[in-house]
Amino acid sequence: MRHLLLMLALCIAFSAARAQEIEVTGSRKAVRTSGDIGAVLLPVAGLAAIIANKDWEGLKQGALAGVTTLGVTYALKYAVKKERPDRSDNHSFPSMHTSVSFTAAGFIQRRYGWKWGAPAYVLSTYVGWSRVYGKKHDWWDVAAGAAIGIGSSYIFTRPFARKHELTISPVAGGGHCGFYASMKF
Repeated sequence: MRHLLLMLALCIAFSAARAQEIEVTGSRKAVRTSGDIGAVLLPVAGLAAIIANKDWEGLKQGALAGVTTLGVTYALKYAVKKERPDRSDNHSFPSMHTSVSFTAAGFIQRRYGWKWGAPAYVLSTYVGWSRVYGKKHDWWDVAAGAAIGIGSSYIFTRPFARKHELTISPVAGGGHCGFYASMKF
């Protein structure tokens, strides 16, 4: 009986220690902060390009890509409930920072070409790496975020969305909700 109580006490102690957030200091904290800045900088750069070029069609396309990215990313975070590597919460999958930055990079590249898109993709890659290095995500969280971001941009940003007459609409009823998508081939 004494061994059973000792085992139970060790399990409780291990669970309590595991539940505490891992403290991140020094270079990891600096990298995390710089990644946070990059995740905000890219959408701002896309918006600045839209305003500078008075590209109102691009504004609509970028907004659709951004809203889709945010919706899909939030839905997955709350459906999957994967614990973060630093144990701070259960919203690790997918990486929001990465999905937002890759949406912006994909938009910039599709709308304004590789001259502007290549540096945007480099910065997005850094944002994703910073999330792994800063112990906020695993590599598959970042890969999923990048896929969501690039996919949203490629769907909504010209020429794809116009060429194929893509339509995506929310659907709810009968206790279920989701998205309806249609396109011409």
